[in-house]
Amino acid sequence: MSIPFKEKSTTEEIRLKFDNDVERFSHLETGQTATIDAPLVMDLLTKAAFSCTPNIRRVLDIGCGAGNNTLKLLELVSPFDCDLIDLSEPMLSRAHERISAVNNGKIRLLQGDFRTLDLPEQGYDVILAAAVLHHLRDDQDWESVFRKIYRLMAPGGSIWISDLVAHNIGHIQTLMWNRYGEYLSALGGDNYKNKVLAYIEHEDSPRSVTYQMDLLRKVGFDHVELLHKNACFAAFGAVRRS
Repeated sequence: MSIPFKEKSTTEEIRLKFDNDVERFSHLETGQTATIDAPLVMDLLTKAAFSCTPNIRRVLDIGCGAGNNTLKLLELVSPFDCDLIDLSEPMLSRAHERISAVNNGKIRLLQGDFRTLDLPEQGYDVILAAAVLHHLRDDQDWESVFRKIYRLMAPGGSIWISDLVAHNIGHIQTLMWNRYGEYLSALGGDNYKNKVLAYIEHEDSPRSVTYQMDLLRKVGFDHVELLHKNACFAAFGAVRRS
């Protein structure tokens, strides 16, 4: 993950990739298999949202993919209105098809980049961001997005994030990256491992859990919580009290 930001995938390149990869994100039982502990993390993320947010009326799913995390939340509370954001129109179509089958709340589809979309301030009781924030680039980009998330959060609401993460200590980064490589090799062989690691190198620029949790506090969230971490993947969140 040492490629300069200017050489990373553009938003359009990321969109095109996901347009052609809908099926991989459409399995609620397994989640995305290239993500360690995906089923456990989806369960923890949505149960945390349900436990910490007393009245879930409207949900924002950033980078919703095929809708897995919103579907998991609907197993705990239903109905609710939801705004689904994704770069990919085919992903949004699949998410709408799956979610509308089990949810009577209003569903709004928003194709585009979260950073530029016009969304209602203090409009959401729960915000979900699964496997999406690692596409952010420099510090200004990260802080701007976290500040926007805070503005969109209704008092008493909560944000829950699961993602690929980096590490602040170089030796630990190497250790965890090697561990992830072993997981990928066991899952699909060395060719699969090399393919996944290559597109991560080109497409992603993750930050550490501590960086992101500190940023949640900086932008105004009152309580921040780490739910789970395994190698290069983590789940965490925060609550806005007022």
